[in-house]
Order: sequence, then C-alpha cells, then structure tokens
Amino acid sequence: MAKLKTGRHTSSIKELRKSKKRQKFNKDIKEGIKLVIKQIKKAIANKSTDEAKKLLSEAVSKLDKAAKHNIFHPNATNRKKSQIMRLVNSSK
Repeated sequence: MAKLKTGRHTSSIKELRKSKKRQKFNKDIKEGIKLVIKQIKKAIANKSTDEAKKLLSEAVSKLDKAAKHNIFHPNATNRKKSQIMRLVNSSK
C-alpha cells in the first residue's frame, strides 16, 4: 500500500477507507441473513420442514456472528432467532 502524503487530513482519509471496508462487511452479513430468512419462509410455504430446519441452523449461526461483530444488538439477535424458530416449529 502506498504511503500517505503527510498533511492535515491523513487520519480522515484512513478512517474513510476503514469505514468503507466495515460497511461492506456489515452489508454482506446483513444481506446473508435476509437471504436465509427468505429461504426459510419459502421452504415453509412449500411444506418442506426438513429443509427449513437445515436453514434454521444456518440462520442462527449467521445471526450469532452478527451479534459477535456488533452489527445487531444481542437482544435484537435473540428476538430474530426466536421469531424464526417459532415460525419453523409452527409449520409442523
């Protein structure tokens, strides 16, 4: 990586790079969670409970990772997991 020119704004330039990288990371995780939840709902609509259960474990894993990285508040993560589990268990 090229060295920054010294000046007044070097720290702000570096912070901008860092924030863009973090934004991409957070967005990828959020989109992954939305995708899995959508797949779970689709599996439930198709009466495929086995597939929904497999996707449930993946969704819980992704939500836990999001909570670990402070993308979502831990309580919000627990609430989302509870909602998904209730949805899957009611489909039986």
